[in-house]
Amino acid sequence: MELKGIHHVSAITANAADNLYFYTEVMGMRLVKKTVNQDAPSMYHLFYADEAGNPGTELTFFEIPRSGATRTGTNSISLTSLRVASDKALQFWQERFTKYGVKQEEITEQVGRKTIRFTDTEGQRLMLVSDETNVGVVGGSPQVHDEIPKEFGIIGLGPVTLTVANGELTRQLIEGVLKFRPVATYPSDRDGQCDVVVYSTGEGGTGAELILEERTDLPTERPGRGSVHHVALRAADQEELSQWIARLTEMQVPHSGFIDRFYFRSVYIKDPNGLTIELATDGPGFDTDEPFETMGESLALPPFLEPRREEIESRLKPLGGGN
Repeated sequence: MELKGIHHVSAITANAADNLYFYTEVMGMRLVKKTVNQDAPSMYHLFYADEAGNPGTELTFFEIPRSGATRTGTNSISLTSLRVASDKALQFWQERFTKYGVKQEEITEQVGRKTIRFTDTEGQRLMLVSDETNVGVVGGSPQVHDEIPKEFGIIGLGPVTLTVANGELTRQLIEGVLKFRPVATYPSDRDGQCDVVVYSTGEGGTGAELILEERTDLPTERPGRGSVHHVALRAADQEELSQWIARLTEMQVPHSGFIDRFYFRSVYIKDPNGLTIELATDGPGFDTDEPFETMGESLALPPFLEPRREEIESRLKPLGGGN
């Protein structure tokens, strides 16, 4: 029983229409599911991914129109990576970011990989990571885009950084409970701080890493637009998810219990530093209720919300694509 890697990252936006433009037009990702937050169906939940919506490629957003700006800090999911196939792809993205006015930093190296840090229009903290030297979880297949050559497209999620005030508490969860293994360290940006630790699971590589950074010099993050709500990790199937739930119970880790999200099955954990971590199954997938060719073009609702479609649609602003 071993987690396979990163499943998805779910973040917050205050403007779904602008968010849709940035991630589909600028970043070239596919909107594979246009749905709503199942716990608060008056807000959109948008899923961007590779062309097939494969697990490990999904960056999702809840729309909270009145959300304020994020005050960045500790006890946060502080950086989300997106994978590209090569170092050459990073050069392409440098030029594309300049063309579209995207705030970016210079190409640097992290744990032997070339990277570019950048932000979206709401300050979401992101990083492109090159798979030039990567060995491990295979990436997805980029969505076709007129301006982005396929060999330079986004192929999935890379390492996700957790910044916490008490590194030992989160380490106990990552290593002792979730069975990630430490594979590398690198110096913190702050003098006198502990080294940043890279953890890996499953086949390893960029699609299977969590990065743990301890920071005692920051206030606790106040989430808002541009912050991350949770990170999800891949369980193979429902049987394995049940085994993980049993393990969490046995080890007295508080959890949500089994939750059916229709497109996948889940359990949620609250990390001791306040982070939300989800374990999610690889299936059934986003083509469960829509043909592969038209995924994301119309508002999709899980069966238990379908009877409320008229009410739900009346509260949502159209985004295009048949909403």
